[in-house]
Amino acid sequence: MKIALLGYGKMGKAIEQIALQRGHSIVIKVDKNTTSYNITQADVAIDFSIPSAAVANISNCINNGVPIISGTTGWLDNYENMVALTNENGGAFIYASNFSLGVNIFFELNKTLAKMMSNLSQYTTSIEEIHHTQKLDAPSGTAITLAEGIIENTSYNNWKLGKSDNSKEISIEAKRIDNVPGTHHINYTSQVDTISISHTAHSRDGFALGAIIAAEWLIGKTGVFTMNNVLNIG
Repeated sequence: MKIALLGYGKMGKAIEQIALQRGHSIVIKVDKNTTSYNITQADVAIDFSIPSAAVANISNCINNGVPIISGTTGWLDNYENMVALTNENGGAFIYASNFSLGVNIFFELNKTLAKMMSNLSQYTTSIEEIHHTQKLDAPSGTAITLAEGIIENTSYNNWKLGKSDNSKEISIEAKRIDNVPGTHHINYTSQVDTISISHTAHSRDGFALGAIIAAEWLIGKTGVFTMNNVLNIG
């Protein structure tokens, strides 16, 4: 599989190492200094760029018939436009706020717990996420996905970055600490106890491996997919 890496930061380099270990080749590496490239050289593209570049990267791939997976967060106001473009062009596209296999299992566990807690009004739900200081967006895309999973299955109707005084809003606390790949805690707190579930990434390798597995899965397919499709869960 010939891969284009759209974004060659820490994640791009981690993906490169795992891709090579799995017998793939990297034919394009795009960073902030790249001025032009031919995306059609690649069998599939993996986008871990920056929010301002994601839409252009995805559009370029779809318009040129190259399947693309994107793990860039912070651009989702344009997500439905990218879905429409993919469908109009018969393309193949996967977006995930987190490609880690463990996190995607955690997403489903989060929804299951939310359903169990939905009628227990004495508990207040909150989310805490911790990432490295280079992360550009807050809260993380993963935290937003977790909040959306809770909202779908409870009476909460929104989330807020920071402490919320609205009983229908989920408070999300975002912390930035050096060299933390990603930690997420879901807390249900009452006057008598707290129920928590957590996912802690030990390195970027889990994200990178999931991205490669998604790219391998996407080859030869048409449509817009999620990691649930890749893992056959949910």
